[in-house]
Order: sequence, then structure tokens, then C-alpha cells
Amino acid sequence: MRVVIQRVSEASVTIDDKVVAQINKGFMILLGITTTDTQEDIEWLTNKIKGMRVFNDAQGAMNWSLEQIEGEVLVVSQFTLYASTKKGNRPSFLEAARPEIAIPLYEDFVSTLSRKLAKNIQTGIFGADMKVALVNDGPVTIVMDSLNRN
Repeated sequence: MRVVIQRVSEASVTIDDKVVAQINKGFMILLGITTTDTQEDIEWLTNKIKGMRVFNDAQGAMNWSLEQIEGEVLVVSQFTLYASTKKGNRPSFLEAARPEIAIPLYEDFVSTLSRKLAKNIQTGIFGADMKVALVNDGPVTIVMDSLNRN
């Protein structure tokens, strides 16, 4: 499981000219799922996200977590995080999980993160053609892969 976390001052998802999700200060999370992901990957990533201290404290140091700033979260499925560009110019997405595997894991990731943060999580719509807008604050962007836990 792979995530790209962006610290944002605002973010939204629009589908067919309709805003379906919107947050203010918090995390915009792109979530990629591969065929070998399990509940253990979800637990590890959601614990890391919950505890991540990348928001500025009163002295301007990145010292506060999402919970401490009462931030919001928007999660968007992003199968292209598993693009392979080894051959040619057209990426291959063979490592990305098919919807029958990815959708339940995506939903479980969102519900697990929601439970751990004790807040509702905004989401895009899995598989939809989404327009994602955000204002990256900092900019701060963190990439994590549950296969690289060291």
C-alpha cells in the first residue's frame, strides 16, 4: 500500500462539475493499493498517518499532529501510484490491485483511519474521473509505502 500525503490548507474533489468532497486544513491522501496488501498494511499506515507531526506549532516547528490541529482528511484512490515505467513510454499498472481487491481495502483504510482519528473522512469516488484540487501548505508532501517500513 502506497500513500502520498500532502499537508493542505484546502482540498476538494469534483466529479461531473459537482464538488463531492471538500476539506480545509489537514491531509490530502492519495492511496494506491497493490495485489499483496492486507489489513496489516492498513494498520501500519493509518497509525503512521495518525501520529505524523508535520503541522507547525506556535514556534513554527513541524511538531503537531493532525489530531492536535483538529485537521481534516480527504482520501482519494490512486491506482497510478503503482505505475511501472521500466519499459517504453506507456506506464504499466499490473501491480495495482483490481477493483474487486482494491475497493474493500480502500473502504477499510478509510474506516480504520476514521475510527483512529475519531472523525469523518472525506473521500473521492473509487474509479470515477475526478478533478482533484488542493493548496499544498508548505509545501509538505510525504510518500510512504507499507513495504518499506524501515
